[in-house]
Amino acid sequence: MADCIFCGIANHEIPSDTAYEDDKIICFHDLEPQAPVHVLVVPKKHIACLDDLKEEDRGLIADIMLKIPEIAADLGLENGYRVVINNGEDAFQTVKHLHFHILGKRKMTWPPG
Repeated sequence: MADCIFCGIANHEIPSDTAYEDDKIICFHDLEPQAPVHVLVVPKKHIACLDDLKEEDRGLIADIMLKIPEIAADLGLENGYRVVINNGEDAFQTVKHLHFHILGKRKMTWPPG
């Protein structure tokens, strides 16, 4: 999508501090980190939010879920980490491109936000 910042990052039109990349996803450090380690895992395919997932995206989402523990391990998140998906306005989804936050290196609290 032409006006999507995450598509611009995935297409290397906008620079990022990339932590991981393959043919399906890009993972980069958040510009406004909420934890000592805070990265975003973004599918290169533009999907606006969880509600827009289609059956054809099943494999992509499975690949992302299987890759997240590897990324977390590479980032040294040994004592746990939190994975967050904000879906929609009330959940504070500020970029309309599905993405997964990985947060770690601090004790998380509950309830969140």
